[in-house]
Amino acid sequence: MALFAVLIPLLMLGVVLVLGRYEELLLPQDDADRSEPAGVPPAPAAATSSPAPAGTPAPSP
Repeated sequence: MALFAVLIPLLMLGVVLVLGRYEELLLPQDDADRSEPAGVPPAPAAATSSPAPAGTPAPSP
C-alpha cells in the first residue's frame, strides 16, 4: 500500500506533463506570442507627461 501512495502521485504528474506536451503539439501558438513572457505587461502606446508625485508641493504662482 505504501508503494501505491508513492507511485500514484508520480504517475499523475507524468500524465499531466504528457498532456501538456500533447496540447502544445495539437494547438501550436503564433511566433509573436512566444517572443514575450506571459508576465510582462504591454508597453504603453504613447508617452505622456504625468502629474507630480503626491508628496511634491505645488509651484508658487
